[in-house]
Amino acid sequence: MNAHDPVPAPPSAGHPTLSIVIPAHDEAEQLPATLAHLFTALRTAAIQAEVIVVDDASTDTTAAVATAAGAQVVSVDARHIAAARNAGATIARAPRLCFIDADTHVDAAVLQAALRALEAGASGGGARVRLQRPVAWHARLGEAFFGTLLRLGRIAPGCFLFCSRRAFDATGGFDLRFYAGEDVAMSRALARQGRFVLLRAPVWTSARKLHSFSAWEHLKLFAALARHGRSLLHSRERLAFWYGPRRPPRPPPRR
Repeated sequence: MNAHDPVPAPPSAGHPTLSIVIPAHDEAEQLPATLAHLFTALRTAAIQAEVIVVDDASTDTTAAVATAAGAQVVSVDARHIAAARNAGATIARAPRLCFIDADTHVDAAVLQAALRALEAGASGGGARVRLQRPVAWHARLGEAFFGTLLRLGRIAPGCFLFCSRRAFDATGGFDLRFYAGEDVAMSRALARQGRFVLLRAPVWTSARKLHSFSAWEHLKLFAALARHGRSLLHSRERLAFWYGPRRPPRPPPRR
């Protein structure tokens, strides 16, 4: 089956046990493969779920692609990742929530592990994050380094974050003051509601920012974060990594 072919969704009759929310802005290219992996994982794990794609001010065919794949679509005009996640959670019907990025692939094992953790009383959690291959050796080193930092800090990256509905409601949802870093704030908020777990099972996310932004641009972002702290994350205009025009991958350097 081609990743761009429609993929049958798992049965959704009755009340779902899991609601999966995917915020998306101009993600028509990434969504087919993401939803193909997701629906395959749900069928394999026999999880009764609803999949909600939040189309946030897209200018491409994101909504049509999501509908064709079997997802429920809700449209917002916020251009704000925290608001998009909250919009999906607002209409979600299940007692357990999972937030997945539009460029992140998950399998049955990680979904089953997340549900087991919630059934055992966890308030929420995340997973190990791997970059979709191929990536350069230095990207794999960065993957390991930042992955270790996140685990030590008990932080779930936003590309895969799950929680109970009770815990989500108790936090008040994703903090709308943040245009980035809302996953960090939510991880800490969920940890205050109960046990927060980081699964050993991985998810696979796109390395497109590494391919679209230079090493110098990455360093400038880290320097700005070090200088301005969380206040930088309160400004959409200063976060081109997430809110600037979508860039094509940079050509590889000449040898």
